[in-house]
Amino acid sequence: MTALASETLISLPAELSIVVPCYNEALNVVPLVHALDGALSGLCRWEAIFVDDNSPDGTADQAREIARQDPRVRVIRRVGRRGLSSAVIEGFLSSSAPFVAVMDGDLQHDEAALGPMLDFLRSGGDMAVASRHVEGGDSSGLAGKWRHFLSETGIRASQFVMHHKLADPMSGFFAIRRPLFEQILPRLSGTGFKILLDLVMSAPRELKIIEVPAVFRSRVAGESKLDAIVLIQFATMVLDKLTKGYLPTRFMAFAIVGLIGVFVNVAAMNVAHWLGMRFSLAQLFGTMVAILVNFWLNNRFTYYDRRLKGARLYGGLCIFVIACSIGAFANIGVAHMIFAGNSPAHGHWDRSSAAGAVIGVVWNYAIASTLVWR
Repeated sequence: MTALASETLISLPAELSIVVPCYNEALNVVPLVHALDGALSGLCRWEAIFVDDNSPDGTADQAREIARQDPRVRVIRRVGRRGLSSAVIEGFLSSSAPFVAVMDGDLQHDEAALGPMLDFLRSGGDMAVASRHVEGGDSSGLAGKWRHFLSETGIRASQFVMHHKLADPMSGFFAIRRPLFEQILPRLSGTGFKILLDLVMSAPRELKIIEVPAVFRSRVAGESKLDAIVLIQFATMVLDKLTKGYLPTRFMAFAIVGLIGVFVNVAAMNVAHWLGMRFSLAQLFGTMVAILVNFWLNNRFTYYDRRLKGARLYGGLCIFVIACSIGAFANIGVAHMIFAGNSPAHGHWDRSSAAGAVIGVVWNYAIASTLVWR
């Protein structure tokens, strides 16, 4: 093929867009583009869209350098926004190709699976998933017993609630018809790391879906993002789907963190009591420890995409402590008012306490969302 013919072919509209959400994957950008070129050469016109969450290692710069020479490569650098699912959605919305695939930027996904997935979509299929858990697939690249545990736990939980049964619903490597994605988009939660599960649980029941075998390779560079936080985010996303969006995902995450804080409060108070503190001091100690733990968890998990750093971290902590202290007084005041009033919960300790706790959680969430992590 002549150089002119090659340039003309590349400049034609892409049939397949590969969205690559990434964070600190600078060393993997060039090898991934070369791998895609080798896997898709002669199969289709393609483009790679790197969606980078402002990586400090220069991932976006590396992708932009390639894009200057190869029009099949584009980059979206997101500043002030983080999260895999939202990155994938932005990448999808920037594509005009009829088919869109998603794969990680860590070289662990088997690019050879793109061919069979594309063939299925061309034949009228809706979605194709590169699966580690069908015949011919392999998950040995998932390092460590802990990560295997997280993955297997997520798979079992997903299969319990999904109406489309998949062997590997936790896969991060799949392809979908873009019109179908646009149809599903209004129902997506857009949070967390498992966009495939979000899509499948939001899709129509008559979805034509296939799983193709894929090898999950060992990581070459960068760091894995799979940790316990991912599993918690996964749980809140499932709850969002089961409640059909009536309870916001972020509020449920905030409530789960608050529940963890209750156990931390009791544990810290018992430790203080064992050390000889009076009840009132032990209670104050437990409350302060719980507030600090809640702040850290919310900053790390609930408001992952708005995470506070540097001076803003300490300013946010001060506001959070003051807000939670007011929330605690509101909790006690509402509980006392209901207990002593004429409501159906009059005289019932548990109902009155629960009502006060709900008011406290709502207050803390409102302050957290509007003043701390605004």
